[in-house]
Amino acid sequence: MKIPRRGFGLYVHWPFCVSKCPYCDFNSHVRERVDAARWQAAYLREMEHYATVGTGQGETVTSVFFGGGTPSLMPPDTAAAILEAARKYWRFSDDVEITLEANPNSAEAGKFAAFAQAGINRLSIGVQSFEADVLKFLGRAHDAGEARAAIEAARKAVPRYSFDLIYARPEQAAEQWRAELREALALAGDHLSLYTLTIEPNTGFAGAVARGALHPMPSDDQAALYDLTQEILDEAGLLAYEISNHARPSSEGMAGGESRHNLVYWRSGEYLGLGPGAHGRILRDDAWLATQTRRKPEVWLEQVETEGHGRESETPVASSERAEEALMMGLRLAEGVYAANFRAATGLDLDIFVPRERSAPLEAAGLLYRDNTRMVATREGRAVLDGLLARLLA
Repeated sequence: MKIPRRGFGLYVHWPFCVSKCPYCDFNSHVRERVDAARWQAAYLREMEHYATVGTGQGETVTSVFFGGGTPSLMPPDTAAAILEAARKYWRFSDDVEITLEANPNSAEAGKFAAFAQAGINRLSIGVQSFEADVLKFLGRAHDAGEARAAIEAARKAVPRYSFDLIYARPEQAAEQWRAELREALALAGDHLSLYTLTIEPNTGFAGAVARGALHPMPSDDQAALYDLTQEILDEAGLLAYEISNHARPSSEGMAGGESRHNLVYWRSGEYLGLGPGAHGRILRDDAWLATQTRRKPEVWLEQVETEGHGRESETPVASSERAEEALMMGLRLAEGVYAANFRAATGLDLDIFVPRERSAPLEAAGLLYRDNTRMVATREGRAVLDGLLARLLA
């Protein structure tokens, strides 16, 4: 069995949005005006700082991800400049995946071709729904027609594209979700992200729940929709390679449409985060460091301009902490956690970190599969992953 590569990724955070969605807890901010030239210079300066201190030295970049916020609001020339600079500091793999998150608004979709010319080869579009009332409920600034048009524009502009949908909304019926999935599958490329609605702290929806104005879907009903999702997507040939992400397999039987950048996270690879609030896991002198930058855009920008970086913290990651992360992230994947990757990422042996006697009851219950090569949460196990992890890490 071929052990999958863990990769080295670059993450670039653009923190600005047109409006704040009520379900969103990402580091996103609404600003009337953004000085694009000033921001471009800051990204380049922070990247230079990390490259100068040896981050990713000897590594090959397998993916770049422009996330946010709404990075499709940035000028395509800014994306081009960032990519050009990154290629000076690091080698890029021949099949490097360069993703940009985008909103379906007409003005942003009209820039897709320019982003492709800048070097973007994959677009991830925040559709969330094709129904007008649902888009209004979710606080989205686009309509269903714009969503469909944006997907078509992405199809023409880049080799690969994906889009997101949110389900398990209050009072959502199974037949309603089935119809939404039928439309999504008719428009999909090689990847779909399907997320259950989660009420995150300090969001508009969290406040609505506290006031009694919003009642989340009961967990049993959410589970039923999750099972329906797997059934429909399996039948369509978009396999669940991760709890919320589905990809079309290649001819070799692997999910060729997988998000390679997210696989860097889930396989415990190395990644550098640039921009406000970005996190990273980097190797320096054979030691893992967790990095985090200043969250507030203006604070990050001013610190980069004065100090060359926007770092808030850079702390060593103990082997045990790294091992917990590797297990929590890796068991989200259908492939599970490879013992060889676990050892490379943590310096620990998987059989020692999780003794066989601890996992045996979960294997007997059909929630976990384990052999000498890897540990895998079954589909049933991934549906109750939090509880499964609590048992494994006890």
